[in-house]
Amino acid sequence: MEHGLPSTTKPSLVKKRNNAQDVSKSWWRIKPFLALICTALLIFWYKTTHIQFEDTDLEESDYPIDMAKESEPVDQKLKGLPRGIIEPRTDLELKPLWSSSSLRSKGVEMTNRNLLAIPVGIKQKSNVDAIVKKFLPANFTVVLFHYDGNMDQWLDLEWSSKAIHIVAQDQTKWWFAKRFLHPDVVSIYDYIFIWDEDLGVENFSLERYLEIVKSEGLEISQPALDSNSSGIHHKITVRSSTEIFHRRVYISKGNRKCSNASVDPPCTGFVEGMAPVFSRAAWFCTWNLIQNDLVHGWGMDMKLGYCAQGDRTKNVGIVDSEYIFHQGIQTLGESGHSEKKRHGHNSRTSIRRQSTWELQTFEERWNKVVEQDKNWIKSNNRRLRHKRTQETATPA
Repeated sequence: MEHGLPSTTKPSLVKKRNNAQDVSKSWWRIKPFLALICTALLIFWYKTTHIQFEDTDLEESDYPIDMAKESEPVDQKLKGLPRGIIEPRTDLELKPLWSSSSLRSKGVEMTNRNLLAIPVGIKQKSNVDAIVKKFLPANFTVVLFHYDGNMDQWLDLEWSSKAIHIVAQDQTKWWFAKRFLHPDVVSIYDYIFIWDEDLGVENFSLERYLEIVKSEGLEISQPALDSNSSGIHHKITVRSSTEIFHRRVYISKGNRKCSNASVDPPCTGFVEGMAPVFSRAAWFCTWNLIQNDLVHGWGMDMKLGYCAQGDRTKNVGIVDSEYIFHQGIQTLGESGHSEKKRHGHNSRTSIRRQSTWELQTFEERWNKVVEQDKNWIKSNNRRLRHKRTQETATPA
């Protein structure tokens, strides 16, 4: 009876054996593919981690030796003081000669303050008056740099006693800024406006401007220029009537072309020297960029993006909705006390010649120190690669 029953055991074993062989063959076929995927993932993970580590390492170790060398003598000079009494910073706020006991106990609130600094000559008095009246009510401290030596004729303006007046004959905006706007002096101010005196502000709302700059994270910015302004040098600064702000310009004609792939100024990451606005951190960097002996500042605008505290294509921008009119009036060097003017000297020609020489000198210095600073080159190249990697990984 048992021999007459059909056997199911042997075919079942054969079928299982065949299935196992098929699975084994499939595994060996896909094994190289899986190994390739795993290798690619490991390489990607390593490179990403390596870049992040190096960026962090560079940020923590930028100029550690130089900073240590500079700080050691300072510590030695201060060792006679108890540590808690040291006050390393100051500000440009006017203080009363006396105050009531209630005010003394309450103290002064130093938050949400900003600074406006303008080089001024008496010929632009009415225009400067209009600018200052926009800024003072908005919790701004105002500093006037009198480059023509004439301060007394400003005292009749209602706000004159609320401003800081600094006088130095025939000196430039950047000369004043380097000497009187040290980062430790302006550290309480959120934003530092360093403007020329010949700017029309009829279409400029300060409150709205600050809202846009803060919301968009612009570390360095400027109001756009009315298209009818004088002295427009770069298309990126011209107002777009359809935008609230912009970070880049598109140019398809001429020698310099600008596209979405452009990463250098003046295509992107650029503001001009007539009306720059800096965050506190950006100004700290910019002040150190200003060369003490190159007072006209030519060429510096092309390097400001390096002070944008990160990606200059994102952290530098032009605000279109709040725009200004650049009149292009040049009065520096035309004071009546100028010895050269009394002898018939053409001051504008000499100033331009000096500015051109300073531009060449600045570029030579920049190129020289960049070549010498291998860490800076590596850091900059790494950030560019990291940016390209992010752009490639981000879906369109």
